[in-house]
This record gives sequence, C-alpha cells and structure tokens, in this order.
Amino acid sequence: MNAFCEISAEKPIYPNTVLLLRAPKPQIHSKQAKMAIIPINLKDGSVVAEQERIIGIDLGTTNSLVAYIKDGQPVCVRGGDGKSALVPSVLHFTQEAAVLVGEEARNKLITDPANTIYSVKRLMGKSYRDVQAIESHLGYQVIDDDTDALVKIRVKDKFYTPVELSAHILRALKTRVETELQATISKAVITVPAYFNDNQRQATRDAGKLAGLDVLRIVNEPTAAALAYGLDKNQTEKIAVYDLGGGTFDISILQIQDGIFEVLATNGDTFLGGDDLDQALVKHFLKLLKIEEKTLTEEKNIGQEIRLAAEQAKKALSASDVWSGQLLGQLITVTRTEFEQLIGDLVQRTLVCCQNALQDAQLSTAAIDKIVMVGGSTRVPLVQAKVAAFFGKPVYNSIDPDEVVALGAAIQADVLAGNQKDLLLLDITPLSLGIETVGGLMDVIIPRNSKVPSKAGRQYTTSVDGQKNLKIAVYQGERDLVASNRKLGEFVLRDIPPMPAGLPKIDIQFILNADGILTVKASELRSGLAQSIEITPTYGISEEDMARMLLDSIAHAQEDVRMRGILEARNEANNLLLAGEKFLQQNDQILEEEEKANTKVLLTALREATKTEDKDVIHTAIEALNDYTMPLAHRAMDETIRTAMTGKGISTTNY
Repeated sequence: MNAFCEISAEKPIYPNTVLLLRAPKPQIHSKQAKMAIIPINLKDGSVVAEQERIIGIDLGTTNSLVAYIKDGQPVCVRGGDGKSALVPSVLHFTQEAAVLVGEEARNKLITDPANTIYSVKRLMGKSYRDVQAIESHLGYQVIDDDTDALVKIRVKDKFYTPVELSAHILRALKTRVETELQATISKAVITVPAYFNDNQRQATRDAGKLAGLDVLRIVNEPTAAALAYGLDKNQTEKIAVYDLGGGTFDISILQIQDGIFEVLATNGDTFLGGDDLDQALVKHFLKLLKIEEKTLTEEKNIGQEIRLAAEQAKKALSASDVWSGQLLGQLITVTRTEFEQLIGDLVQRTLVCCQNALQDAQLSTAAIDKIVMVGGSTRVPLVQAKVAAFFGKPVYNSIDPDEVVALGAAIQADVLAGNQKDLLLLDITPLSLGIETVGGLMDVIIPRNSKVPSKAGRQYTTSVDGQKNLKIAVYQGERDLVASNRKLGEFVLRDIPPMPAGLPKIDIQFILNADGILTVKASELRSGLAQSIEITPTYGISEEDMARMLLDSIAHAQEDVRMRGILEARNEANNLLLAGEKFLQQNDQILEEEEKANTKVLLTALREATKTEDKDVIHTAIEALNDYTMPLAHRAMDETIRTAMTGKGISTTNY
C-alpha cells in the first residue's frame, strides 16, 4: 500500500516499512589467540601493572593534533623540531601515487592544487548538495552526482571519500605518537564539533577504523576543552566554551561540579570558521587586484596563492595593526580596522549562536563564570573583544587555543583507560531526532539537548484495516517540516499480522549511545512476533556486511573500505542506468539520432564498468554519462515545460 495511513500516538506516519538507519557498529571481538608480553620486576620477579595507553586526537579542519597522558598530565606530541604540535590537515597525492600529509603537503597547495586536499573535515558525512556552496573555494575537484550520497573527491583518475582522506591524516597522527612513545597504539578518542550530526560522527569513526584505530569515544570539541580547563574538582562553575575552529563554530554551556562535566546546551554553525574569515580577506584582495571571483575556479593555483596570503594576513593582524605582502606581483596592504570591518558580520553570527545556547540552558550571561576560548581563530582581537563584551567579563585563554581540545581528548582517553576514577563526562545530543508523520511533519522522539546516552520511545497504531507493512523515516533537526531537516534513513517493519485499524501496537524505540550514534528498534506488541530489521549506514555498505568485516576490523580496514566503495559505485551506476534507459524512452522525439546513439554507447560503457572490481572505473563512466546527458536533460525539461504551458494564459492558471 502506497497511500499514507495514520498511526499513532495521535500522530500518523507512513504505511510501508526495513531499517536503513545508521546504528553503532557491534563490538565484535576475535577469538584468535594472541601472544602477550608480560612486564616483570627484575628485583623480585613480580608482575608489573601496566596502564593502557589510549591517545586523544583533535581532527581539525585546518590543523590536527594528537595528545596523551605523560606523568599524569596531558601533552601534545610535537614534530621533529620539538616546537609545533600542529599537523596541517592537508594531503598531497604525488605522481608516484604516494600520499604526503601535513606541512609537506601544505607546501604543494600553490604548485599542485588539483592534487592537494584541504578542509576535508567540512566534507565529512555530507553530499555534494551540502557542500555545493563552497565548491568554488576548493582547489580540488568535488564530484557533482546530483544525489544525497556521500560526496566524492577526484584526484587524477581516482575517487576518494572524505572518510578515506581523513584516515590518511589520522594515520599520520598515529605514526607521530607511536614514534614518540616507541609503542604501537591501537585505541583513541577523537573529537568532533558539537553540531556534527549522526552521519558526520559515524564517518569520523569509520575514518579512525580505516587508520587502524579502535575509536572508543567520539567527544564534542567544547566538552573536551572543558575537560582540559576543569581539572579543579573542588569548584562548581558554569562555563561557556566558545570554539571558533578552521571550518566550524560551536558554543557550549557546561556545568562542572565534583568532577562531573555536564553539557547544559550547545549551539553553533558547521559552516562558519577561520576559513570564512580567510574568504572575507580573499574577496577583499580580489577587489584590490581587480580579479573576478570566477578566476579562482578557473585557475586553482592563483586561488590557492590568494587564500594562503589571506590566512597569513589574518594571523599577522592578530598581533599587528597592518599587513603588507606581495601578491601576484602587486604590493597589497590591509589594516586591522579594514579586516575587522570585513569579518564583523561573521563574528556577530557567532554571538547569535551564543544567545541561542544561553536561552536553551535558561541562563543569563551573568550566570556564566568563565568563557573558554578554543580554536586558532579566537586569537583575532575582534573576536575576543566581542565575546568579552557579550558575556560582560574577560575571556579565559590561559591554555593554547590550538591545543586545548587535543589535551581534553587525552584526559577523556585516560578516563576510559581506567586511570582516572574521579571524572565523569555527561554530554548531550545537539539536534532533535524523530520520525516523519503525515504531511511531512517532524514528530520528535528525542529532543535536542537530551543527555546521552539516552533512550526514548513512543507507540503508534495503524489506520488501515489489514495493514501488513509500516514504513518509518527517521530525521534529525529542529524544523517542523522534515523537508528542512536531515534524513538519517528509513526502515520497514514487515509482516505485521493483519488486524483491524487501530488495533496493532507498534513500539518504536530510539537509543542514542555515548557517541551520539542512533539505533532504532520497532516491534508489534500485540502479536509478540519477533521482527527482523535490516540496518544499513546511510552512505553505503550494509550493516550486515559491516558486522562481518568487523571480525577482522582493524587488520582488514583497507579491504573493507575498498569493497564499500565498489558497492556504492555499483548501486549509483545501476540507478543511473535505469534512469538513462527511461530518459531515452520518454524523450525519443526530442533527441537527435546522434545524441541517442552517444547516450546508448555511454550507458553500455557504464554497464560494462559495473562488472569490474574497480570503483574508480565505475565513477569515471558515471561522470562521463552525467557530463554528456546533463545538457540533454535540461533541454528535455525546457521542452516539457514549454509544451505544458502551450495555450495557457494567465486567466487559466490556478493559484
């Protein structure tokens, strides 16, 4: 049955039903025997108790860091020079197919922008439609597939997901800490922006797995910062954590009491950060240079040179009143006053988020004891001044804002390792979770700012006699209409025993774990019959396949991701093949013979590509077909509209 039918708790939802929703991956442990090395005290022969080493990672948009506990204190691992702990979140693919990460890769941004990837965190868990607005700012190619699938990045003839690219950065951090500790590290805590949704959190976990890390916990960045600052367990205070990173902004209101870190509210913007401050300067430089903005898209090396100059100017203007530099052969000068005028609206947007967070926490600015500044962009004097003025007190920035999140992650890692017994971390879900009801309305089951882990449920019923299947679509967001929220997935509860309308009792349970990852369960209570639920992550491989692969999770991570990429590519290709054949049939009179012939050749090539075991071959064939047929599709749509409107005047139009 395809018609909507009512269910509920007085609220209707779909009638159809299989859980295609992301859920936490099952913790499957191999029974394979492993050799153990037991440390012995040489003086008396006793066994030495060895603490488990778990690292903390701040996977950032601009820079990433790794930290661990040394002599009871969190420390960030520094590079070979012993100075900087920052690893630029940049990757470069060489001609020899090697992957450079960090400063080496950053040096290639101008000379080889097409093969140098940066700001990949902004792409995590997102589709092309989500990131289309910033595509012109990127020096590399993001694939437009016009779907809600996870976005892909093309480098030479290879296609990568943000998960695969982030794994390279995490692997470099893992190597860095292993080199310092002279030990193998396999477990980590990774931080994410508080406003990361379920897709983005799961993508971060998958990147960790691919890098050879068992990600024990995903921690919100502001919460990690509070851990780093809140080590005085004798105090009770409310803290505002203002986190302006490279690509995201978060504001979290926390209460710290007796070692308990409780998040009262969180707000933010996943597309507002230091990159946007840089872009304000980029646009200013373009005006001074009399260059059109489209030049940045057409000539990527020029775009990168201007972007890096803007980043340099931003940093310099935090300490100086004026910056001057050579840019494309011209001397460019910008003052701090000019810079502050350029970014004023962006800073104001962060203050609106601060106000919203305070309202959610039902607190006034006077109730906040401390304002913690996190993220490199909080060094900008205007940011510090505006935040201090908003809260009516000086900001608190005694810890390096670049390092504070990684240090907090290391503390949380130490808690999970069992080395700190007196700290407890409570967190919240930043967005509401619910299901779609009739008319496209959002029925919230777990409201935003609910504590995690959390469990909530609701009962529904049918409105059609004999209904056997029930389809439930799950969404995340704050808007009343699901069209304005983010769809996480859908599931179908099958084979409900036929009963009169209103008699079945459908119990739907939402379970949100400590990482903010959601599991949904549904059952029919009157019959007592067990129902099977098929779980599939929203961006690709089935949960059943993932569960099997987790048996050899870390050891076979590369193969797991390769297979997932092939399956995703084949699914996308098969959908496109069906759409292509239908397009040819429906538009036979519109298309020219040569156009039809060329389209058929490309469809055949794509069909053959799906038989290969190479996702890049499939994606190349998909892109070729899309590039050729897109103009044809636009022409066909125009013709359809023209035909539909023929003979209709304003007087016959229905309003």
